[in-house]
Amino acid sequence: MDLSTILGVIAAFGLMLAAILHGSPITIFFNIPALLIVLGGTTGVAFIHYPFKDLLEAFKVAQKAVFHRETPINEYIIQIMGFANKARKEGILGLQGELDSIEDEFLARSVQMAIDGQEPTTLGAMLTTEIDYIKQRHQKGASIFISIGTYAPAMGMVGTLIGLVQMLQNLNDPSRIGPAMAVALLTTFYGAVIANVICLPVAGKLRNRSDSEILVKTLIIEGMQSILSGENPRIIEQKLHAYISPKLRATTFEQ
Repeated sequence: MDLSTILGVIAAFGLMLAAILHGSPITIFFNIPALLIVLGGTTGVAFIHYPFKDLLEAFKVAQKAVFHRETPINEYIIQIMGFANKARKEGILGLQGELDSIEDEFLARSVQMAIDGQEPTTLGAMLTTEIDYIKQRHQKGASIFISIGTYAPAMGMVGTLIGLVQMLQNLNDPSRIGPAMAVALLTTFYGAVIANVICLPVAGKLRNRSDSEILVKTLIIEGMQSILSGENPRIIEQKLHAYISPKLRATTFEQ
């Protein structure tokens, strides 16, 4: 699980809850009509904008914002350098015994393609196409959450207008002004929370995850192409180090 996401959710909702409880009971912030307007309206508009399967796929992708274990990119470099050294000594077919130990599916597939005799340019072209489609899926998931984050405050404003209309029509009945005002204010509150505490941060997290994943996959392609081309492992390591900051670079060769 992603620690920063968990801490962010706890901090955001925890501090808001503490502030609410400091001045009033939390029950006054629970209003069924306001929830129906914001949640129902936002969900309905999202279904109008996107196909049902796209929304389901977006929420599956969103799980990466929480349930995600990111492998340090240095570990990929060390693993690829192990392949480079072994291929230099035993040939590409010597990597056959390494397949079972590879956890990353993309890396395993690239190694299998190398073992199967793919040319470096063909391997690069095929895997780059796969990266392009991965990027498209990630961008679609992030854009859906951005859209929902846009719709929620708008539906909150719709709820505010509904509440104000109800309040103005019942000015002669003080007992009905309070509930109408609650709907007017709480819909805005719900919309702001959904957008700024949930949807937009999730979209940002997904974009960051996508950038990191694409970087790793690009590094894998660079490494496997270099191995197939028979380049010196030291040169391969220098190429791969170009993908990370200087402070993270550590050679696998004895100095």
